[in-house]
Amino acid sequence: MAAAKRKIKTVARTADPIAFIEEVKNEVKRKDSHELVEMMREITGEPPKMWGPSIVGFGRYHYVYASGHSGEICLTGFSPRSSALVVYLGPGIENDNLMGKLGKHKHGKGCLYINKLDDVDRGTLRKLIEHSIAELRKRGPRG
Repeated sequence: MAAAKRKIKTVARTADPIAFIEEVKNEVKRKDSHELVEMMREITGEPPKMWGPSIVGFGRYHYVYASGHSGEICLTGFSPRSSALVVYLGPGIENDNLMGKLGKHKHGKGCLYINKLDDVDRGTLRKLIEHSIAELRKRGPRG
């Protein structure tokens, strides 16, 4: 029996990302989210767009896995989660030199977890996002 095709949940939506941010209950995360919108808009030259129910994303990135599964996701973005701001970078693109200069954060596969922007160096964060986007654009579709 053939495996069922996976339904992709994180797709571009028409919901208003600014209205989504305005619903964030934590005032600091709401303010930081507005700042991230401006930073990511400047870096990408793209307007914010909702991806799935909770990711504010910028640009598009087409990926293809070795399994043949493919899809599209934002080039970069963030989500104001209750536990932390999650900044999405490309998987495997973390730059150890920049990460060491960032400030208080945690990171996982392609994600930075930041409590508040005042915990990190904004210039370094900007460089990390720029680095991630440049690397993803060099890679083209991911395999």
